[in-house]
Amino acid sequence: MKITMLGTGHALVTRCYNTCFIISNDDNKNFLVDSGGGNQILSNIEKAGLKLEDIHEIFVTHKHIDHILGMIWIIRITAQHMNLKIYVGDLNIYANDDVLDVLLDICRKLLLPYQFDFIGKRIHLIELKDGFETEIINNKIRFFDIHSNRTKQLGFNIFMNDGQKLTCCGDEPFHEIYYDYAKNSDWLLHEAFCLYSEAEIYKPYEKNHSTVKDACENAEKLNVKNLVIYHAEDNNLENRKNLYIQEAVKFFNGNIFVPYDLEVIELNSKV
Repeated sequence: MKITMLGTGHALVTRCYNTCFIISNDDNKNFLVDSGGGNQILSNIEKAGLKLEDIHEIFVTHKHIDHILGMIWIIRITAQHMNLKIYVGDLNIYANDDVLDVLLDICRKLLLPYQFDFIGKRIHLIELKDGFETEIINNKIRFFDIHSNRTKQLGFNIFMNDGQKLTCCGDEPFHEIYYDYAKNSDWLLHEAFCLYSEAEIYKPYEKNHSTVKDACENAEKLNVKNLVIYHAEDNNLENRKNLYIQEAVKFFNGNIFVPYDLEVIELNSKV
């Protein structure tokens, strides 16, 4: 399996795209997580060598604009392609009830009637609750409430067929309340707004976000093997990877990944 990072930035970035990514299995089935805040999601999917017709499973973590608004474009184009018989099969969109209410309301107001009519027929809005389990891209997945104090939000575990466990913490720092979900993960996806050394500049804690140091300390506490850091600032984009890794190795003993947009991470058990 692999992760293709379609975007790696926080809400206000301009030099990269908002955080979203695709997890693909060995049969080239794709699971999109979040969609960013605009129609750049469409071009980044193309740049990753995919088409919307290749994506049938999508999860939206929460209703913040930098995670949800790209979905309007995805739903619109998917409906058009369904109408033209370009898109084969159905599209499943998984999210909590807050997210689904927002999507349904915006789509009802902005889409053409024939586009909106596909919702409920071939575009399925699937409500998630804490602990919901299903199978996506031939792997077991479990969604869990991250207990955000800002807006209702879910993370997830994927239990890969090779025995590995991947955990996504969503868009906020790891919370002790879901320790049992995240512990002993082979892969942990964790946001980090900025370097700890630059916390006074970016004020991550005021926004309920982490620093690189915080993400690494959480990963170490959870006995994680591989840590993927994303949802970061873009002011020093060219040097972001090196600077973040330099800080990260001081606090985490596993493998550290600080991807750029469109970078691919192979989820190899031998990493």
